[in-house]
Amino acid sequence: MKILNVYRSEPDATVKKLVEIVTRDRESDTFNLNTENPDYDALVDKIFAADQTICWW
Repeated sequence: MKILNVYRSEPDATVKKLVEIVTRDRESDTFNLNTENPDYDALVDKIFAADQTICWW
């Protein structure tokens, strides 16, 4: 199972620990929305390539 983690802001220690727990023994990928110009086309491609997507605010 592949999980995509989408970050709206820089993850804190709690978020990092939760990501570690939910992605254990699974393939995972990340996408950061907290950049100046996020590539939304790449985000859509990653969403469709993943089995699950989690958004972290």
